[in-house]
Amino acid sequence: MTPTPGSEGLRDLPAVHELAAILNEKHPEASPSDIRKASRKAIEKERKHLLGGGSVRDAEAILKMAEVELKIASESSMENVINATGIVLHTAIGRACLPPAAVEAVTRVASGYSVLQWDRETGRRGHRDAHVEDLICRLTGCEAATLANNNAGATLLVLSALARGREVIVSRGQLVEIGGSFRIPEVMKQSGAQMREVGCTNRTHLRDYREAINENTAVILRVHPSNYRIRGFTGEVPLEDLVTLGREHGIPVVDDLGAGSLVDLSEFGLPSEPTVMSSIDAGADVVTSSGDKLIGGPQAGIIVGTARCLELIRKHPLARALRVGKLTIAALEAALRLFEEDPAYLVENHPVYFMFARKLEELRKEAERLMTVLSLPSSCSVSVIETESFVGSGSLPDYSIPSFGVGISCPDPELLSKQARLASPAVASRIEDGMLKLDVRTLQPGELDILAGTISLTAGELWA
Repeated sequence: MTPTPGSEGLRDLPAVHELAAILNEKHPEASPSDIRKASRKAIEKERKHLLGGGSVRDAEAILKMAEVELKIASESSMENVINATGIVLHTAIGRACLPPAAVEAVTRVASGYSVLQWDRETGRRGHRDAHVEDLICRLTGCEAATLANNNAGATLLVLSALARGREVIVSRGQLVEIGGSFRIPEVMKQSGAQMREVGCTNRTHLRDYREAINENTAVILRVHPSNYRIRGFTGEVPLEDLVTLGREHGIPVVDDLGAGSLVDLSEFGLPSEPTVMSSIDAGADVVTSSGDKLIGGPQAGIIVGTARCLELIRKHPLARALRVGKLTIAALEAALRLFEEDPAYLVENHPVYFMFARKLEELRKEAERLMTVLSLPSSCSVSVIETESFVGSGSLPDYSIPSFGVGISCPDPELLSKQARLASPAVASRIEDGMLKLDVRTLQPGELDILAGTISLTAGELWA
């Protein structure tokens, strides 16, 4: 039988354990499983190379292949990202940057055991809500509070606990779809509640709710349209009127706020968004909101309201399925504490509000510095540009924040953007007006020089 070209080198390939031993000696910090995986992949690649007619390579070349595979195997898939999009709460790259106090709290709690559900006074099992409930009640004025894994989970839990098998009245103009094709009607269906739509897409009146009430009505639901706006001939019923109607008939009113701010955003030059406090003041029985949007904490669904409703919600079987862990509680507690301070302290100590509050002149100077430290091939050009930042994650969808950044003209902006995404750390940018745009508002301290180096190196490899 005539041997396949290059196949005569197969007998000289090292065994996996032999290559692994050499790799382990050079990289003792690597895990045994990663070393075995890298050795196996390198040998298999060399085998395919030989069977494909390739020439025999020496042991050093195979070792280098194994080292490349080891680097790939040992890298976390959760690569850090430099956010140069100008979108402060960017869902795809993790939404809020946690405040330093929250990062410290997570690190501390993650490194050992904690009093998550342990009552130190009695030595018995306690309740994990205890770490944040009083704090949330102080901030919002509610009677009781609990947590779920995110706001969609919070809405699912609330409707399951209060309305399973019964009707929930909701305006047609509030049947929103959030990211990932996740829709309010589908959440309601999963909860076991029956949706009773009222009004029209653009206008719903109090009489529409009143006429829909019957003996099977369990909840009146209001959903804040976080990620879209309807303009023109529109109208919706104020929350206060829904609460009055609900109380006339003994029906709880649930307000799904989505982003759920704890401060008046106008203090930071942004349009006001509904706050959790305003919903509680209006008399809503239950209010749900997100922990990782305008609160700027970890992913969580925050449920606040009356003690009577919260007791039913806590006792529902889904509460355990949707509960959060110690890292989320530690981070959320630390983030929430910042809202007890004045706005100046919040800006100084919370990355989200620091980014909201940055001044245009400061951003322009930072963009100018970025332009000066970029080193691009002659086929590329860069300029300081006025641009627009956004809140993101469905908050204030039709409002842009004036900002500054740099615009890079190059032979292929899409290719530059892609290669920058594949760098380490990854770079998230925007492509507009035929340029790659880097908005400096969302850069974190110390990232500007790293960003400049990554973009310069990437462009140089493509077009030098």
